[in-house]
Amino acid sequence: MLDPAARRELARLITRLANAGTQEVLAEPPPAITKPARRIGFTGPPGAGKSTLVGRYVERRASAGCTVAVLGIDPASPYSGGAILGDRVRMDDAAGNPRVFMRSVSSRDAFDGLCNNVADILLALDARGFDEIVMETVGVGQAEHAVKALVDTVVLLMQPETGDGIQALKAGILEVADVIVISKSDMPGAARMRENVAGTVRFGARRSAGWDVPVIGVSSEAGTGFEELEAALAKHAAWAGAHRDAGETQAMRTRYRLQDLLIRRLETVLDELAAAEVNAASPAALYDRVVSLLGR
Repeated sequence: MLDPAARRELARLITRLANAGTQEVLAEPPPAITKPARRIGFTGPPGAGKSTLVGRYVERRASAGCTVAVLGIDPASPYSGGAILGDRVRMDDAAGNPRVFMRSVSSRDAFDGLCNNVADILLALDARGFDEIVMETVGVGQAEHAVKALVDTVVLLMQPETGDGIQALKAGILEVADVIVISKSDMPGAARMRENVAGTVRFGARRSAGWDVPVIGVSSEAGTGFEELEAALAKHAAWAGAHRDAGETQAMRTRYRLQDLLIRRLETVLDELAAAEVNAASPAALYDRVVSLLGR
């Protein structure tokens, strides 16, 4: 567990990383990680009850003796860039546990349901020796495929009677999920939706990869389904440890980090170009100009 001073230091580091530019991030020394945490990403459409469910899950894990870091990513206003950072409000009980470190950050200008420099933030958490790192994404659908590169297990939340099943199929996000949760499972239609989704994933591509994606009903209000969820996460962790190549996982995370930095650098370069220069140049000339500026 972190003492109060270490908590404050880590909170300041995360704030600095979330607001840092590409050069500042690259100047940060790589953290020393002796025991990587198990990373779990909770994703799904807005309104599915992610924050409340994560709060209940984290509280249970802390009560069982685990140390847990929670990174909640809140959507930013497209106009002001600000965010409410309200995840903690729905996780009050878990936030007060000394075994839990919780931090909310704004998605700012990120386009993948995550936040700027999220790979570096996760590394900073990893270096503090937590047993688990839980990340809650913004919840914007198809863009959330990015979370797959950064966590060990992706939990997809779906809410009954909202059409999320059809939307998820269109976005292909069912193929990203390692565990699917029908949240608010005490609501009408939850059992039917669980059946429909289970029937869909039973014949999906993930089954041929050797992992049968479980579909679990969980109600944060009633406190039901959490034992089944914890068992499914433990089972997937064991399966991943036996079937995933650690080198490939690290390469995927490094690639995501590099891609994120390059995209942000490209956006900076494009913002620096004058409108007159953009309008006057041919696509080929403009491309060469941007590439030359990227190397500055």
